[in-house]
Amino acid sequence: MPKNIFSRVQSPSLTRHHKIAMAGVATLGAAAIGFSAVPSGASTKTTTEAAQPAAVAYSTQQIKDVKASVTDQMAGASLKAEQIAAKQKAEAAAAAKKKAEAAAKQKAAAAAAKKAEAARKAKEAASRDAKRAAVKKSYPNNLDGWIRESLDIMKKHGIPGSYDGIKRNIIRESSGNPRAINNWDINAINGIPSKGLLQVIPPTFAHWHVPGTSWDIYDPVANITAACNYAADKYGSMDNVNSAY
Repeated sequence: MPKNIFSRVQSPSLTRHHKIAMAGVATLGAAAIGFSAVPSGASTKTTTEAAQPAAVAYSTQQIKDVKASVTDQMAGASLKAEQIAAKQKAEAAAAAKKKAEAAAKQKAAAAAAKKAEAARKAKEAASRDAKRAAVKKSYPNNLDGWIRESLDIMKKHGIPGSYDGIKRNIIRESSGNPRAINNWDINAINGIPSKGLLQVIPPTFAHWHVPGTSWDIYDPVANITAACNYAADKYGSMDNVNSAY
């Protein structure tokens, strides 16, 4: 007898149509499971749509906002630093200007003080000179004093002559006698005798008289000064006179 007749029966091969049908059944089963898991009243969107990460968009925007905020803060800090630097520069310039103005004022004050001091000294010097001028210089009433006083007057008027040249001619002409008179020479014969220390005739004395001296021909200082003034014009100086002139 044949054994295991049923066990050796071969299963017919699955056709292409069978495979398609089975796949459709599996898909429908999965869909049914999905629908059964969604609560009543909930959205019927697919699981794929519900699982999309919507938060990613918010994250990108936040990063941009943070970056913009940091940039704004840096720009604000830079502007503030520039403002501080500008303020410090302005303050430094103002301080330098103030210092320069103070130095200029101090310099001007020093110059004014120096000028005032110079004016004061000049005024004091002028006052001293005036006092000296007010006090008449005294000379001894002798030949030495007469010659020295005459020399001081001659110096003021630019009349040349020396002490020795004047004294030498005085000794020769009058021996130092201010009242000496020549009554025997040609001048005396002509009625105009020579008189005084340097034996000057009246017309010569009057013509060469020096302002500030006496008009008395016998005055020792007036006689010497007028005679020296005449000798300076005719001989260059009384020092050049060595005889009657």
